[in-house]
Amino acid sequence: MTTTLIVLTVVDIVLLIAGLAVYLFWVGGLLARIATNLEDCADTLRRINTHAEAIVPGVSHINRTGAVVAGALPLLYGMAEEIVAGATYAPPTEERPPARPASGTRRSRLHDAVGFASH
Repeated sequence: MTTTLIVLTVVDIVLLIAGLAVYLFWVGGLLARIATNLEDCADTLRRINTHAEAIVPGVSHINRTGAVVAGALPLLYGMAEEIVAGATYAPPTEERPPARPASGTRRSRLHDAVGFASH
């Protein structure tokens, strides 16, 4: 009985160590992949920083111009509302008379031929 318990304990410890080894191997693979990705990110950030150094002096000018435009927006908005208020369509309120031909009343030569005259 004691020998069986000792064997089971040794088997249990060996399984535990094997499980930990597999787990550590898996975690080590993940950490190696993360390290590779972080190195790529660091290279990308260095390139972005290099490119941004050429842009930084112009950004302050862009921000100043944007502030001027943003300050003028309320004035432009008010002017646009005045323009829209004058150009808004207002439907006619009175009834339109029936349409008449632009050439006036038509004259028929047939009526003249037979001597008919309208009154």
